[in-house]
Amino acid sequence: MTSSTITTSHTSLTTRKGLTGQVHVRDARNADANGVPIVFFHGTVGLFDNEPLLDALSTNHPVYAPVWPSFGEEEGEEALQDMLDFALHGADLIAELAVRYKWTTAPIVVAHDMGAMIAAEMACLSPTSMPHLVLLSPLGLWDDAHPIPDMFIMLPFEWPEWLFVDQALGTELLTRGLDFEDPNAIERFQVRNARQLGMAGKILFPIPNRRLSKRLYRCTTPTTIVWGAQDKLTPPDPYRARWGQALPHSTSATIEGAGHMVHLEKPAEVADHLLRILGAIA
Repeated sequence: MTSSTITTSHTSLTTRKGLTGQVHVRDARNADANGVPIVFFHGTVGLFDNEPLLDALSTNHPVYAPVWPSFGEEEGEEALQDMLDFALHGADLIAELAVRYKWTTAPIVVAHDMGAMIAAEMACLSPTSMPHLVLLSPLGLWDDAHPIPDMFIMLPFEWPEWLFVDQALGTELLTRGLDFEDPNAIERFQVRNARQLGMAGKILFPIPNRRLSKRLYRCTTPTTIVWGAQDKLTPPDPYRARWGQALPHSTSATIEGAGHMVHLEKPAEVADHLLRILGAIA
């Protein structure tokens, strides 16, 4: 892999529906890059400015990471009410990105958690719209014998225990450097969390099950699923088996030493695995 300087930027994008939001763009454009774009859909805790997995992927692919409504500064949460709205919004974002950046090929979609649930729905609606789908710790399926814990009854300080193996790292990332001595900062933190959970709750509350299992037979997109071996929120067993049954053509990998936020705890390992697979896509 040729070393290169990664260019990072933020841009504003407006969909045909009129929803405006930010997109984080990473582009190395080195000699080895094959030019196939990657779109990354973040999960329930949002998108971070520091996303080492996206940096690593951008050494070979330009990477575009949209921010879901209510997860940034822009409004628009009233426009998305159900799973179909989210899936169509994801497709609208990709359509606008394709026009702006003059893509000549459909993008690879990499998505985490709630974003993975939405991306899988998109693949069910339009199975040929992406050359490869990567699901990181996906939500969307449900096992009565192994219920997914309810994040909506947890206090924010409890999240690191459920999402990370390295809880100190989790606390640092989720608080985003919050100064707990600053009451204004605490208020902004609480407002941001309330907006994000309110938006995520439309498809995750009371349980993250919107009957995706009934539609996954339509997903013929080549799919890679990546799990953190110590994921407490969506434990690889049994959920790896359930996804494997629903997508028999998919492959999966389990990354040791990582929890639900596998892409933040072990970004190099995830990137190495994905780049080997995605390198075959011209």
